[in-house]
Amino acid sequence: MSLQEKVGQLFVAGFHGTAPSEEIVKLIKDYHISGVIYFARNVENPKQVHALSKELQKAAKDAGAAPLFISIDQEGGMVARITEGVTLSPGNMPLGAGRDVETVYQLGKVVGTELRLLGINMNYAPCIDVNNNPLNPVIGVRSYGESAEFVAKMGVQAVKGLQNANVSAVVKHFPGHGDTSVDSHLDLPVVHHDLKRLKELELIPFYEAFKHGVDAVMVAHVAFPSIDPEKVPSTLSRKVVTELLRGEMGYEGVVVTDCMEMNAIIDYFGIEEAAILAIEAGIDQVLISHTFERQTSAIEAVIKAVESGRISLEHIDAAVERVLTLKEARNLQEGLLDWHDCEREIGTSSNVELAQKASEASITLVRESDGLLPLASKDKILLISVDPYVTSGADETLYSQVTIGSFLEGKLPNLTEVIISVTPEEEEIEKLLLLASGVDKVMVATYQAVQHDSQADLVRRLVMKYGDKVGVIALRSPYDVDKFPEVSTYILTYESRKLALQSVSKFLLGEMEAKGKLPITLGTAQVN
Repeated sequence: MSLQEKVGQLFVAGFHGTAPSEEIVKLIKDYHISGVIYFARNVENPKQVHALSKELQKAAKDAGAAPLFISIDQEGGMVARITEGVTLSPGNMPLGAGRDVETVYQLGKVVGTELRLLGINMNYAPCIDVNNNPLNPVIGVRSYGESAEFVAKMGVQAVKGLQNANVSAVVKHFPGHGDTSVDSHLDLPVVHHDLKRLKELELIPFYEAFKHGVDAVMVAHVAFPSIDPEKVPSTLSRKVVTELLRGEMGYEGVVVTDCMEMNAIIDYFGIEEAAILAIEAGIDQVLISHTFERQTSAIEAVIKAVESGRISLEHIDAAVERVLTLKEARNLQEGLLDWHDCEREIGTSSNVELAQKASEASITLVRESDGLLPLASKDKILLISVDPYVTSGADETLYSQVTIGSFLEGKLPNLTEVIISVTPEEEEIEKLLLLASGVDKVMVATYQAVQHDSQADLVRRLVMKYGDKVGVIALRSPYDVDKFPEVSTYILTYESRKLALQSVSKFLLGEMEAKGKLPITLGTAQVN
């Protein structure tokens, strides 16, 4: 391999469009890049994704390059790039509420099997961050919970499921993104815990994943000054990647970056220097998700750094060997099956039923007042639904026009649903308070009310005026209740995906019990 081709094997690129773009083909042909990443912008439907994967692998083969890692963030729940025509698993926190490790394994295997049929051989999942900060803007329900041992137990099953389907699992975000209050897509989070504390909490799930042979680990754009006093993001820190991850923890697999176009990197270092620093730190796969000019300039910068002697060729060779070894182990040279052979195995009724049962098992009743539930056909009901929105840079797609009301309206003839924004204005709040006076029961479906005071204010004022006839369903953050502890009926779905809305609707109608258990601590409830 030429130097250019070796360096190319250390880069993963994103691109725009649902067919191979001119830019991505150039990166494959000229630089022999290691892989590509799919986002929602690359997805129309499973058949198109299958064809896209086939074309990209053909481009690599025609160029005489190694087969591509074709990667994706298909965590499940609120972070998923393919949402239609496949089995969409609940996210990690609802699975945490369900407490069933076998279900986590089976869903991992189902998701992995379907991804591999679509030509996707690497999943940037599971997220094994321990969520111990209620105000974390980017992890939250992407975590299994707040107990490190519990997160480790669930995460290992997800890894096993994916990898038994021959898809590389990538645990993230090392050494821990759970106790941050800044979204690294927007700025550089800093965590001040010392190494002793990290070993007692954040690192536990990673130790377990490494012990069970996870293929790859993604490093966080988070600074840990107690490990590296330079306060650089872990992605660019030799002390984190080489000394802690490789040295002290003994990890020998592939190490990847989070996207290098996040503000935590771009605003502080620039793409060329950041790419060099990442590889110097010990990174094997530099992920640049969006911009062709940044992708090419980063690759060229690393080539020049090797030519100038700043990075040794031996260092590059060792990283390339880890990458190619994994590609061979996962049999990436194996061609895709024809679409008609794949189609019948994707989104099957048994797979979807598994996801549905997992979703139903996650619904959590924190508390309830007598007489509010179940909702009955004779009741006059006001359902106030907050319209979900993209809360962090990790989110991409949300179900539009699907609400709890969509599942209730045929069974509750006296139901009125009002959809409001995440930040209702005073005039809107007053209208809703008036509307509530003419009904028997009020249900409010909140969305990140913990971050939106006017939403929480609406609930507080409804409860103040109408007491126990008001109930709340939190459609994402379970911590919403800490903003209105007075509410006497509180239900958690942990996500606003279609399956979750369908599941909670069944509970509201009395068609199923809420068996989920809190995987985190609320101001008013303890971990079970």
